[in-house]
Amino acid sequence: MGFSYPSSRVLISEGVFEEALKQEWKYDIRCDCWFKDNVSFRHMYWDALEIFDFDIYNSLDVKDKVVVDIGAYVGDPAIYFALKGARKVIAVEPHPKTFEETIDNIKLNKLEGIIIPINAGLASKLGGICIYRNVDVIHTVSTYYKPGECNNEVPTMTLEELIRKYDIDRGAVLKMDCEGCEYDAILNDYEHVRLFNEVYLEYHAYVAKIPVELLLKKLSRDFICKVVSDYEFYKRHSLNKELIGIIKCIKK
Repeated sequence: MGFSYPSSRVLISEGVFEEALKQEWKYDIRCDCWFKDNVSFRHMYWDALEIFDFDIYNSLDVKDKVVVDIGAYVGDPAIYFALKGARKVIAVEPHPKTFEETIDNIKLNKLEGIIIPINAGLASKLGGICIYRNVDVIHTVSTYYKPGECNNEVPTMTLEELIRKYDIDRGAVLKMDCEGCEYDAILNDYEHVRLFNEVYLEYHAYVAKIPVELLLKKLSRDFICKVVSDYEFYKRHSLNKELIGIIKCIKK
């Protein structure tokens, strides 16, 4: 496959086109996709660059393990975990249009047998979350959908339900990047968070209005954790680690 300029209907996050070319991603009209090495995506977003070029998950040991991916977006983290040798990836994404793209990207990379996509939100209790109608695929990556009833609702799943339904063992890895739902899961459903061997999450204190220290205090019961805020995304945007950042935890 060779390089072509994508048509105007191809979704590209703002500013990502030049960076994608710099990182040697190419667009091919024959597959209607972006590709690099052994991975392809229908559209190109910043998340794919952060995952595959800036290596934000390279410290996670997922080989031969089950990964629960909360906030799967268009499937890019799940695809990364699968290509790194994960035995199974449970990819949970609430936004319906984004979820459609997740399925498309899974098929594009021929990973249907490894990645299990679920159109749901994570919460400490079963119910539903409202998907805002004015949030598109590009902007859902920075939107927290709170539990509640509305006309545009998707179901919630709990960690307990995911563990039971998908036979997730105690050596599994939990990744959460869900714009605020991590506070609900850790503070209100910790008994199931503690069952994982490794936890990697992006915390959003500015959304939850709760200091990250409370998450660390809870997680310290069973994990050795550290806050990491020095990867490329944070350096580029000069973000305050009191408000947003990464927590990496390993079971004691």
